[in-house]
Amino acid sequence: MPTKSDFQDTLKAKYGINKNITQSLSAVECEELLTLLQGQPSALKLVESFIAKNEELSRNNRNFGQQRSQAQKNLKSLQADHEKLEQEIAELEKSNTSLGDRRGQLSQEQQELEAQIQELSAENKTLSSKIQSLTSRNDELVDANEQLKKDNKDLKNIVDQIRLRLARDTKMLLEYEDSEIRKALIRLFRWTLG
Repeated sequence: MPTKSDFQDTLKAKYGINKNITQSLSAVECEELLTLLQGQPSALKLVESFIAKNEELSRNNRNFGQQRSQAQKNLKSLQADHEKLEQEIAELEKSNTSLGDRRGQLSQEQQELEAQIQELSAENKTLSSKIQSLTSRNDELVDANEQLKKDNKDLKNIVDQIRLRLARDTKMLLEYEDSEIRKALIRLFRWTLG
């Protein structure tokens, strides 16, 4: 006598009915189904329609399963990207805050530098005025120095003329015989020579 498994194998081989469909049936019910399909073409047609529909549903389930799996992978990828973007946004906001603080510092430093530039500009104007004054005084001193050099040269020439004249006159006086006059003239002559 054939077993339930034998009937299931026959149903699978002849009519394409999967064992999981006939699993809930007893051996007697499997045998009755086999007899019904062999004797009733309309029942066979109905079963074939169910099998076709089952295969279509199976394909749809597989497609939906693959799509769901792909959608879950995409969701995980998008969630990871979303978290990464949130972290980047948080870092950018933190960086933006730091840059805002640095911008404030730079603005303050710029104001301080501008104040220093104004102070240095005022000092520069003062120094420029002093330089002009000193240049003017230097020109005056150069002119005075030139005049003093000229005056010194003229004075030296006059002194040289006086010495020459004195030397000549003294020489003439020394030619006289009076020794006291001579001695006095020699002292005077030595004194004038320095």
